[in-house]
Amino acid sequence: MSQEPDTSGPSGITTDRFLFGGDYNPEQWPETLWQQDIELMRVAGVNAVTVGVFSWALLEREEGIYTFDWLDRILGMLHAAGIGVILATPTASPPPWFTLTHPDALPIRADGTQLWHGSRDAYCPSAPAYRAASSAIATALAERYGSHPAVTSWHVHNEYGTFCFCDHVAESFRRWLRRKYEDLADLNRAWYTAFWSQNYTQWDQILPPRATQYLHNPTHAVDFRRFMSDEFLQCWREQRTAIRSAGANQPITTNYMLPPWNHLEQWSWSAELDFVSMDHYLDSEGPDGETHAAYAGDLSRSWALGRPWLLMEQAAGVVTLHGNRYASKGPGRMLRNSLSYIARGSQGALFFQWRAPAAGAEVWHAGLVPHAGADSRVFKEVTALGAALAQIAEVADPAVQGPVVDADVAILWHADGWWALENRSLPSEHLDYSSAVRATHRALWQQGFAVDFVRPGADLTAYRVVLVPSMFSLDDAAVAALRAQVGTGGTLVVWYFSGVADQDLHVTPGGYPGRIRDLLGVRVDEFLPLDPAHTVELSDGLIGDQWSENVQLTTATAVTSYLQGELAGRPAITRNDYGNGAAYYVSTRLDLPSLKAFLSTVTAQAGVCPVLGSAPPAGVEVIRRNGVDHHYLFVLNHGSEPVRLSGPGTDLLTETSTAAGGLLINAGGVAVVREDVGATEWSLAVD
Repeated sequence: MSQEPDTSGPSGITTDRFLFGGDYNPEQWPETLWQQDIELMRVAGVNAVTVGVFSWALLEREEGIYTFDWLDRILGMLHAAGIGVILATPTASPPPWFTLTHPDALPIRADGTQLWHGSRDAYCPSAPAYRAASSAIATALAERYGSHPAVTSWHVHNEYGTFCFCDHVAESFRRWLRRKYEDLADLNRAWYTAFWSQNYTQWDQILPPRATQYLHNPTHAVDFRRFMSDEFLQCWREQRTAIRSAGANQPITTNYMLPPWNHLEQWSWSAELDFVSMDHYLDSEGPDGETHAAYAGDLSRSWALGRPWLLMEQAAGVVTLHGNRYASKGPGRMLRNSLSYIARGSQGALFFQWRAPAAGAEVWHAGLVPHAGADSRVFKEVTALGAALAQIAEVADPAVQGPVVDADVAILWHADGWWALENRSLPSEHLDYSSAVRATHRALWQQGFAVDFVRPGADLTAYRVVLVPSMFSLDDAAVAALRAQVGTGGTLVVWYFSGVADQDLHVTPGGYPGRIRDLLGVRVDEFLPLDPAHTVELSDGLIGDQWSENVQLTTATAVTSYLQGELAGRPAITRNDYGNGAAYYVSTRLDLPSLKAFLSTVTAQAGVCPVLGSAPPAGVEVIRRNGVDHHYLFVLNHGSEPVRLSGPGTDLLTETSTAAGGLLINAGGVAVVREDVGATEWSLAVD
């Protein structure tokens, strides 16, 4: 079962319907078009828009001189049409007058290059002038619109993550370090500064990790990432204070950006937000894009501690690929992806943006109203999505506070794990946190399991299976939580290069993985990274690649062994009985079929089943969302064959019973089924 909601975290967003709409930029269009926009919004069923994200230059044309008349008019028009407004503070894009007046507030790269105005995010988060100007515009907006009937919530800033390495940042970094370490001796110990003559004798000797002749000190670099997350959070807090001090009491959030753009420590941030919100763009035009949507949904719900959250942005008709190449999502995919997020706890499906821009840097970004206008496939699908969300409105029951999804399997997640592997001096350049975690989640998704993510140190005893695909450093609290999870009867799986070091990135001596050797019952004395083209076969037929290790058994037993090479006959995967549970160690990277087979065995032995009891047909996604009086089964057929769902319930989209004869879900189709009370017997098969 999922953990009980933590009352110290975000309260979650409560709505009696699913929010639908997205980022709206009326200032980019003539006012003669505004009424047409609102009429099209009503046709599509739009009920929520985000306004003002990039409008600072038009709201404050000169320092302290505000122009709100256009915003007054559009908020009044939206309110009259019954469309709620998520009002943004525009601080992600300071206006030209600001950067001209305060050139010290422009960002500087690690190599000392000065960045100039002419794009978005032209600011240094530590510059006093930027912080003061941000609070001022937030105050002005809240004083004017804090009680406006159109405003339902506040969207502070946009996608925090602009790094700077200037002297303002250096001063703030030193203050952060003094609070953390208090004494330079403790910092020198944590940073291992005896190496390469880096010992610091005064605080002002410390700089951000600017461009250097060779490798950075890894702990210095990770501490800077931790600092930057806290610095962004302090920027957010100051705007929150400004909004609250002006008398506005609507919920306040900001939008995370799903990794690989990973600049925040999401667990500490989420404890401060009124509700978690996420921007997510698919990274694959193929079937793996569906696993990416599920990954984002599970992460967001987990950062929200199981409570409802909000999908703030997605793209309407395209997939944005590397190099800014756009690929069509194809018919039906927008609906399926939106329902995937909603099944995993989102209280809406919002997009960037309402109308595709006529020009500018993101002229080819998708819009709910594309360049072709309302007479287009995309807008027809937008309208169909709006209708579908209205049909399933009961699922958005505001009485549900969490957990929105029940999961018996959890994956350990923390930004520290990611940042630690950004170090260039690793045993292999192919160690990659995101890939390891994504692969594990992907394997579980394909087998139909519900999955939570959990932070190191959290109480894990409610989960039957906890997976640690990659976590180089573990602090004492994280180690204790893993021991407790296994000791009380849980199953733990740890992969290679995890638990090797402490929170300061100091390797624990005596053999790997030193932090949890006794828990796993193994001792590794040597890492043996593999050439990317090389694979290793294991004794049970599983295939590994990229990594191998010389594993010695202490109290564990071998589950499977290496078949060839210098490791022939040596353990590859092990199991150790510990307390009332079992801990597995995986010393190689398993390919996807092998990973699925291994996890299927582990979960079965732990008594954990997929959502419907067995794996769904290939390409079919199944997730159950909890309600107060009913549970709701989401079935999304991303595959190429029709499937039939049978069991006691009613599809909300077609008002069709799934009992007698079952419900046919065509390729590309969806179903949202209200389960009858007490329903347990379900079947899903290719028709």
